[in-house]
Amino acid sequence: MKHFKFLFTLALVSVLAFSCKNKTAEPEIKTVEIAAPKEAASKTIDPNATYAKAEFTIEGMTCQIGCANTIQNKLSKLDGIKSATVNFDTKLASVEYDVAKVNATTLEETVAKAGDMYTVKDMKTVE
Repeated sequence: MKHFKFLFTLALVSVLAFSCKNKTAEPEIKTVEIAAPKEAASKTIDPNATYAKAEFTIEGMTCQIGCANTIQNKLSKLDGIKSATVNFDTKLASVEYDVAKVNATTLEETVAKAGDMYTVKDMKTVE
């Protein structure tokens, strides 16, 4: 037992003696480039296009951030969409779109693809 305590103490002292080196470590400096967010620069709005505005109700939304904002972002990213807003409180969506690129079916499919529980009701074209 004495030999075990002696060996254990010797091992502990040697580990502490050799692991505690007085190094003066220089901090590592890294340069990170932050990419600019992809904006709507790639998505151009045609000034000569004929735009229509559709309003419709979206059923199945349960929250502002997870539901309404997600649907609004999906609609905004469609090619031919000039503007899209989704109001969670009134469950009303308003989309201004190029009639040559987008139609009512495209809008309904986009809302349905955003989540299985979302359905479009009472779509109408507004002046």
